[in-house]
Amino acid sequence: MAEPKANERMEKIVSLCKRRGFVFQSSEIYGGINGFWDYGPLGAELKRNVKDYWWRSMTQKREDVVGLEATIIMHPKIWQASGHTSTFSDPMVDCLLTKKRFRADQIDPQSGDIHSYTGAHDTVAGKSSSETYSVLIPTGKHPEYARKVARQFYAARGVPAPELLGETIETVKETVRYNPDNGSLLTEPRPFNLMFKTFVGPVESEDNVAYLRPETAQAIFAQFKNVLDVARQKLPFGICQIGKAFRNEINPRNFTFRSREFEQMELEFFIKPDDAAAKSSLTGGPGTEPNWGWEQWHKYWVEQRVQWYESIGLSRDVLDFHWQKKEELAHYAKATVDILYKFPFGTQELEGIAARGNYDLTQHQTFSGKSMEYFDEETKTRFVPHVIEPSAGVDRLVLALICNAYTEEEITDEKGVKETRVVMKLHPRVAPVKVGIFPLLKNKPELVKKAQEVRDLLRAEMPVFYDDAGAIGRRYRRQDEAGTPFGVTIDFDTLGEKPELKDTVTLRDRDTMQQSRIAIGDLLPFLLSKIR
Repeated sequence: MAEPKANERMEKIVSLCKRRGFVFQSSEIYGGINGFWDYGPLGAELKRNVKDYWWRSMTQKREDVVGLEATIIMHPKIWQASGHTSTFSDPMVDCLLTKKRFRADQIDPQSGDIHSYTGAHDTVAGKSSSETYSVLIPTGKHPEYARKVARQFYAARGVPAPELLGETIETVKETVRYNPDNGSLLTEPRPFNLMFKTFVGPVESEDNVAYLRPETAQAIFAQFKNVLDVARQKLPFGICQIGKAFRNEINPRNFTFRSREFEQMELEFFIKPDDAAAKSSLTGGPGTEPNWGWEQWHKYWVEQRVQWYESIGLSRDVLDFHWQKKEELAHYAKATVDILYKFPFGTQELEGIAARGNYDLTQHQTFSGKSMEYFDEETKTRFVPHVIEPSAGVDRLVLALICNAYTEEEITDEKGVKETRVVMKLHPRVAPVKVGIFPLLKNKPELVKKAQEVRDLLRAEMPVFYDDAGAIGRRYRRQDEAGTPFGVTIDFDTLGEKPELKDTVTLRDRDTMQQSRIAIGDLLPFLLSKIR
């Protein structure tokens, strides 16, 4: 069937997330809190599966990466060294009418007529305002709309029944100075630091100011020498971390994509500076990697990360790539590529892979007075390592997986009736529940007993869901919406009604809906081969 339009599709996805327990609005019973989200039973499992698989891929399956788990609140000088206290800000504007806050660089350009007023007065109340104000309305829209908005503005400033003064009209193109929701004039842009401030200890003073970390990377740089001393690693090697980060976003939007509390999966991969490396070809044979320069390592990690996304169901055709131009790069970066996903609301970043040079370690060396140099035994030289940083957002990735999995299919049931099947085609590796267990009938004790035995056999190794309520087709549909890749039905053949099928079950594939018989003894190894 035809795919729903982008906005309609996103609305359906958000609805399913709440209905099936993937994502809930934080503090919903109190009206919610913007930019914060809770993960329900299915969402918590999905998110944990993503993090666990990333962690295994980085540490268990590699010999050159070790892990770290650092605190959310760290010494405030860390954020001075990194530049966050002075430069980590977005341009902010406020609507003069509603006080709603926007990021100035995210306002779409508008064209139309600007109606400007030099003030207003109310002769009955004897009150007036000389404040200038203007409203943008699309070309062709009735001017009375602008006057209505302007009257609301002046009324809020103490002129109860304002008569507008000095109206002028000007046609403009591509302006970003007006609220896209109501046309009201915005304030001038001003910087807004995105870090959440708090205090350590009982006294709220400037001496006790601390911050919730806006990223997890700086802890890795601050602990570089400690990890180097204990991990018995030689360059090149990496330190990875998964953890919460907090940014006081001006305008959280697009469901969980841009939130104020989120999780990151970050790797800092430390390498030799180019003048200490042989800069061999990227296609060099095994054993040449330690001598790669930063360009080779950067390209290597871009490809590694794309392959990882493919391994959890995000194929290259749903991804896009943005190699940042020179003017887009952070001042310390030599190159950055953004891996993007084609969300229903637009193509947006999942992960950035940056060649950060030795900026971070050098900054912490300067601010702390502690050496961040690495001693190379082979060349007998000391240097501050350079770093390649793949940094991914967990919540963004979970949203991408949900959007990518959401599928509507028109199918025909056994009676020839057409219906729409909603199925979450999540990769088995990350699916919250791996298999649904269904006794054909719940009022047959022998079927129930056997189904529970199968459930207990499997759930020691994977998440399972036991369901005996309703028709078997309805149970299949519920698990399709939950993204469960396999269903196991225990029927009378399992009990030996057909002797040749005794101790076998019906195994259903979620995506194809194909069913086959499999011996109970073969069930666990088969499923494990599909979900790992």
